[in-house]
This record gives sequence, structure tokens and C-alpha cells, in this order.
Amino acid sequence: MSFKKLHPALKEALDTLEFEAPLAFQKKILPKLKGGANVYGLAPAGFGKTTALIIATIHKLKAEAFEDSPRALILVKDKQAALDLKAEFEKFTRRTDLRVYAAYEEQTLDQQREEIYYGVDVLIATPKRLNKLYFMNSVHLGQLQIFALEDAEFLIRNNYHNDVLRVTESIQKCQYIILAESMHSKYERLKDSFMFNAQEVKME
Repeated sequence: MSFKKLHPALKEALDTLEFEAPLAFQKKILPKLKGGANVYGLAPAGFGKTTALIIATIHKLKAEAFEDSPRALILVKDKQAALDLKAEFEKFTRRTDLRVYAAYEEQTLDQQREEIYYGVDVLIATPKRLNKLYFMNSVHLGQLQIFALEDAEFLIRNNYHNDVLRVTESIQKCQYIILAESMHSKYERLKDSFMFNAQEVKME
């Protein structure tokens, strides 16, 4: 897959950022992400996993805002990871009206609830903060198209497994993506809950 087969606003952003061609890992994973498959994307740091996720997400959301509910939900390990990923998204969404929001423990719940209420397209959140917001009816997942775990190693190091499962049990249908440096038994077990028929894209 070349960058030529993407939404025009996304291609323009890639040109501005001087992305001339996808990296080897991105060539393998982008067609699967674009096709809607559930995917394990496994590669070391520096192989372009996060950028592939951003490109696939913006393309799937047609690079434009829609109604109020999140259509992409990305879980990350902590506040800094949430802010970093939001900043990366914003490099690619400057010429669109997509709304990207980061939710984490250090903000007040009331502030987050109010800001999410006014409309979000891409919600980046830590697992525990997402659970609090969701079970307070502050996040509606009925429009969700993509659910992703970015740098999923936090599932291994922290007790977030149940937090993730609680949310996915409430999602009717969407594409699931797990990005990590290598496969782990905790990721494998998710095939029984939401990573049905997941394809594996791996580079070492």
C-alpha cells in the first residue's frame, strides 16, 4: 500500500511532514488496517507502528468530524503517553476538523465529562480513567469503529487486563488493534474475548 491510496487530506498532511513512502512494517500492516481486520502489530520501536495507527484511524474516519460520540478509542499506559499520542495525531489532523482528546487521571472527572460531551472523534485514554468515564455514562461507544491498545506492554506490567475487558464487553462491533514490540500470552488470551480471527503482522 502506498500513501497515494489514502484520503486527500491525509495525503496532504503526509506531504507536509515529508513522509515520502511507508516503512517496511507500514507496507505490511496498513492494507490490513485499511481493510478492517483485527490486527496484532508486532515490531520493535522505530518501525512506525504508531504512525501506521494514526494513518489508518484518520483514513477510516474520513478525516472529518461526525456527530458527538468517539469513533476511535485508543488506550495508553499513562498521562504522558496520552499527551504524546495526542500531539502526534495533531500533526496529521491540522488540515481537518477531527477532534482528538486525551483523558487521564490527573484531570478532574467533571472537566473531562464536560469536554467529551461537546464532541470527540478520537479518544485517547488510560484504562482506569476510561472505565470511570464510561460507567458514569460520560462516554458513548455506540459509534465506535476502532478500538486500539497502543504500546500494549502496559497490560503486562499493570493490572489493566480487567479494565480493558469491561469496556470491550460493551462494544457491539468495531475493529480491534493491538500494537506491541512482541507477542505475549496476555495478548494471545484476548482472542477469546475480542481479538477474534486477528491477523498478526510481525517484524523483528
